[in-house]
Amino acid sequence: MLRPGCHDDRVEVVEGPVLTRRQELGAASARSLLLTVLGEFVLPSGQPVWTSSLIEIFAELDVAEKAARQAIMRTADNGWIVPSRIGRETRWELTDQGVRLLRQGTERIYGFAAEDQPWDGRWLVLTVGVPENNRALRQQVRTRLGWAGLGVSSPGVWVTPRVDREMEARQVLEDLGLSGAAWSFVATAGQIGSERSLVRSAWDLDAIEERYEEFLDLVGSRRPRTDRQALVAQIRLVQEWRRFPLLDPLLPRELLPPAWSGNRAARVFRERHAAWAPRAGAAWDELSRPV
Repeated sequence: MLRPGCHDDRVEVVEGPVLTRRQELGAASARSLLLTVLGEFVLPSGQPVWTSSLIEIFAELDVAEKAARQAIMRTADNGWIVPSRIGRETRWELTDQGVRLLRQGTERIYGFAAEDQPWDGRWLVLTVGVPENNRALRQQVRTRLGWAGLGVSSPGVWVTPRVDREMEARQVLEDLGLSGAAWSFVATAGQIGSERSLVRSAWDLDAIEERYEEFLDLVGSRRPRTDRQALVAQIRLVQEWRRFPLLDPLLPRELLPPAWSGNRAARVFRERHAAWAPRAGAAWDELSRPV
C-alpha cells in the first residue's frame, strides 16, 4: 500500500472523471453518494459541512441540486446528521448515531480484502426459519446476513468458511427477532460432495468476478491532474468499492478460482486511494471553508 503523499508512477495522469455520467447515475443514488462523502471526508475531520459545499461537489458528480437536497434531508430524517444555521447558510454535523454507523462502515470498507486470512477448514452453518409469507423479513435476512458474508446454500441454510462471523450473524438474528428460529453449527466437510460445489451453490462467483472486472475497467490505469479532479475521483473510487463487502464473502484462496480478480481489484483500490488522498483532502478543505 502507498503512504499518503507518495507518488505511484504506474498511475498515469488524465483529465476528466473516472466514471461516465450514465454509469454513475445508474450505479449510485444521491443518498449513497452522500454517505460516501460523509464517511470519507466529514467523519475524519470531525467538522461540519456546508450545504453549499455538498451541492457544489454533487454537481461535479452529476447529481442535480434537487436530488442532492433530498438526499441531505433524508439523511437528516434518519438521524445521521443535524443542521445548524449560521446567518443565511446551513451547515451539517454528524450525530453520535451517524458517527457510529459511518465508523462501522469505514472499518468494513477499508478492512475489506486488506490481507489474506488463513483458513482452518471449518464452516459455520446457520439454519434460519422465516415465514414464507413475510417477504420483507426474508429480504432483511438476506441483505444483512449477506453483508455479514454468509451465502445461501439451500432455502433456509446459510454458510460461510469464516466461523468468526457467528457473533455478527447472531446479532442480525437478534435484531430481526429470529433467534428462536435459528441454529448454528461449526463443522468440517465430510466425504459427500465437494466444498467447491458448495461455494458455487451459495455464491455466484462468476457474477462477483465480473463486477471486479468492471471496477478495474472503471478505475483504469490513470489518475486526475488537479486537486478537484482528485476529489471527484476519490469519491467515485470509494463509492464503487463500498459495494464489494456485500457482494464478496471473502472466501479463502483454497475455495476461489485461480487468478481471482478480487485480489487485483483490492490492490488497485488501495494504491489509487493512497495516491489520490493528499490532493483530494486539499480540495475538500478548500471546498468546505466557511462561506
